[in-house]
Amino acid sequence: MGLRERKKEKTRLAILDAAIDLFLEQGYDSTTVEQIAGAVDVSPRTFFRYFTSKDHIVLWFHDHGEEIMRETLQARPADEPPFTSLTHALRAVLSDVADSTPADTQRFLKLRRVMEEHPHLVGLSVARGTETERRLADEIAARRGVDPAQDQLTHLIVAFAMSTMRVGFECPQSEQHDLPQIVSRLETTIQLAEQSLRPGWDT
Repeated sequence: MGLRERKKEKTRLAILDAAIDLFLEQGYDSTTVEQIAGAVDVSPRTFFRYFTSKDHIVLWFHDHGEEIMRETLQARPADEPPFTSLTHALRAVLSDVADSTPADTQRFLKLRRVMEEHPHLVGLSVARGTETERRLADEIAARRGVDPAQDQLTHLIVAFAMSTMRVGFECPQSEQHDLPQIVSRLETTIQLAEQSLRPGWDT
């Protein structure tokens, strides 16, 4: 990153951290954009340069994970079975989580707490996940040379991969805030998905 990009990233993370802390301290619904901006001494206008809304902050991990998955998919061999490519994409997300800095780890775990404490946000997460599936389906359909609007197998491949991630992240309560346990559970879930499928099912 150049100096300008580093300064922008520093501001983005400062806004993100301030928002998450306020959500945990006083509740998501009680926190305003103005309060978040004030906590980092920026204007609401500056806030909206980085995030479209409070919801956007809550869904930050979705954005980050989707970016990793799509970049990984685009780098995979064109003739690779689609689900194999998607498992590589899942493991790229897993690797990113495992290699998180202490600050990134805290953001990830705090966001999980925000979701736990405000169940109505789960609906936002589900809707955001649906958007990710649609974009991934477009990529997989292009790799398979089919029309995503017509090909059901493409959507099943993507749905199975995303379900694998969802199940992997749904840890028992005792492991909800233990990052190594979360990473281990996700890897185990990916392996189970791979073992449950016969070769060539996704061609």
